[in-house]
Order: sequence, then C-alpha cells, then structure tokens
Amino acid sequence: MAPAVTRLAVSAPGRICLFGEHQDYLGLPVIAAAVSLRVRIEGRRRDDREAHVALPDVGAQETFWLTQRLPYRHDRDYLRSAANVLRAEGMGWSAGFDAVVRGTIPINAGASSSSALVVAWIKFLALMSDQAVDLAPDAVARLAHRAEVTEFSEPGGMMDHVAAAHGGVSFIRFTPEVVREPLPTPRWSIVIGDSGEAKDTRSVLARSKLRVLALQDRLRGGDPSFTFESAAAAGAEPWARFLAPEERLLLEGTLRNHRLTLEARGLLSTPGADPARLGPLLDEQQGILRDVLGVSTVKLDAMLAAAAGAGAAGGKLNGSGGGGCMFALVPGDAAQVAGALRRAGGAPYVVAVDDGVRVDLLETSP
Repeated sequence: MAPAVTRLAVSAPGRICLFGEHQDYLGLPVIAAAVSLRVRIEGRRRDDREAHVALPDVGAQETFWLTQRLPYRHDRDYLRSAANVLRAEGMGWSAGFDAVVRGTIPINAGASSSSALVVAWIKFLALMSDQAVDLAPDAVARLAHRAEVTEFSEPGGMMDHVAAAHGGVSFIRFTPEVVREPLPTPRWSIVIGDSGEAKDTRSVLARSKLRVLALQDRLRGGDPSFTFESAAAAGAEPWARFLAPEERLLLEGTLRNHRLTLEARGLLSTPGADPARLGPLLDEQQGILRDVLGVSTVKLDAMLAAAAGAGAAGGKLNGSGGGGCMFALVPGDAAQVAGALRRAGGAPYVVAVDDGVRVDLLETSP
C-alpha cells in the first residue's frame, strides 16, 4: 500500500487563449498559455472520512463525507463532481481532510479560474486517495473536463483543462483526439485587464456556439463532407455564395480565425517570437470577436485601445467574452500598460507564462 499523504498543497494556473478563441467547440485548434495567476489548495488528513473545504475568496465552505457517490447540492458543484469522477476511476478515501482553497485568478472573468480549481482539486484528491495516485497532466486534464463539463452538460471544450494541467504555451488539436504540441515560452510580458463587468460564460458560449453550429449544419445539408478546417484551406467562396450576408460574414470570420491560429503557430514555434508580428494578428482576431461574433463590450474595446496607446503590441478579449478580461502583449514597459488599463477602469495583472498543475508541498506517513 502506498504511504498515506498527511499534508498536501497543490496549485494550478489560469490561462489566456492566445489564438483560436471560440474555436475549440468546433473541433478547431487553439493556442493557449498558462499564466502566473494560480489556485492553491492546501490540506491535512483527518481521522474520519469527512472533507471540510474552506473557500475564503468567495466566502463559502463545503462539507461532505467521502463514503459514496455524492449528490450535487448546487449548480457547478465541482468539489463533489471531481470526487465522483475519481471514484468511478477506482479511487477511494478511508480518511477525509481539512482543506483551504485560495487563488489569485480573477473569478468569473474569462481567465479560467474554475478550470484551474478543478484541475488542482483532481490532482489533490487523487494524491489524498488511498491509492495515492500521482496523475500525469493528460489524465488530470481528461478527468477535470469530465468533472467540470460532462457532469453538468456544460457547452465548454477542453482547452482550459489542457492548459492548466500542462502549463507553458500549447498548440492544442481536438480532433480526432486531443493532442498537445508544446511551443517555446516567450520572453515578453503579458498584461491582463479585468473589466469588472459580470459575464455569463454559459450563456455567451451557448449563444455563439449555436450560431456557428447552425451554420455548419446548413452547409452540410448541401455538402455532407463540409468541415470548417477543410473550408479554411479552400476559402469561403465555394460556400459563401449560397449564404445570406450575415451567414457569409460568420463563415468568413470563423475561417479567418482558424487561419490566424495557424499563422501564429508558425511564429510561436520559433524561440523569441516577435510581438510586433503577433500583435496585429491578435488585433485582427479581436475584430472578429467584436464584429462577427459580437462577444466584446464597449469597456473591453476601450481597455484594448488604452493598452495599445501605452505601448502594447496587440491584444484581445480573453475567454468567452461578454465582459471579464482582456490581455495585451507588451514588448516594453508592462507597468505603463498596467497603468493605462487602471485609468480605463480595469484591474491590471502583469503576468508571465507559468507551469502547469504542480505539487507545492507533500508529507506522508509510513
């Protein structure tokens, strides 16, 4: 039997989607980067089988027994769903724990705070189990996606979980299976700006996803072999001439978003990628998100303009949109860009590309 873990601290990063926003649910690739804003879970083993989890950042506490499949008490009950997913994988707990969850990632702002929580919690629970399983990043990502998305029939993809589990910069393909290609870590600064605007991720994602999937169904009605990936290589014209103007704009924007991702992958594949070349690609992607998908806001646009005026090479909204965060690439003075975002009404965070989920502290007993 593996030594029992008596004390454990695990952390996982937030993420930005550099390129491919609103593409993962179409099976199209994305480029994501883990950033140095993290969720940390620290806990100690108890003598009974009860789990006590304090979440001071949101003023909450959860208590449950680790004896059987747990009923969900509220929407997005990720602490219990993760335990259920791991129990289905053959793990169990003969002892509970007292744990505290703290984080520096803006909550409900598009920086993947919930996925970072679930990724860290999956790692924590697996190590605290009787089996003391040290899950590899691919397994953490897969199980976290099940706990956060599948268990609650959410519309999101797997980008956040892969980014938080692996860390670094990743080019991620989703079809026919999830494959991650690590890219070199850039040296430039990233400044994230939280607009403070409340966002409804599920509603925004579902609305934008439904529009594009309806277009896909319409195009497959005339050509069953249609895919957005093959259409990106051929161009929009063979299909666009049969579409209404709004549908044509949506098709062209979706295909252009995909081509921007591939172009950026080429630039980022070389160490020392030039922000002056990446910035305009980010700005163009933001134009698609704003003008075609309609998921930006007046405040996010103003913050991006302020960042550009302070020396940023380019930027875009981060996450589903409709509020939340933006980010900018900064080849020069990050503090100057952060100040500009603050004056525009945002809360700035100067960050760097960071590690994936990791064990920060581990103590065991024989």
